[in-house]
Amino acid sequence: MTDSDVLNYVKATARLLEIPLDEARASAVALQLGRTLVMAGQLEAFSLPMHEEMSEIFCPAEFPAADPEPEAL
Repeated sequence: MTDSDVLNYVKATARLLEIPLDEARASAVALQLGRTLVMAGQLEAFSLPMHEEMSEIFCPAEFPAADPEPEAL
């Protein structure tokens, strides 16, 4: 995607979601999204052997049955 494509995407998405964005804010959001796209591309390009894939190792903690009582101040 080009910088122009990212900016157009941000503007179109903001319109679709009815989020008011002025030109400066849209440009700032597009800049951050563009940086995220670059980082995602770098991660996708990195070759990681299947036996080292962290998602295979990750095991989430058990969800608590109830929220703990808040501590008194």
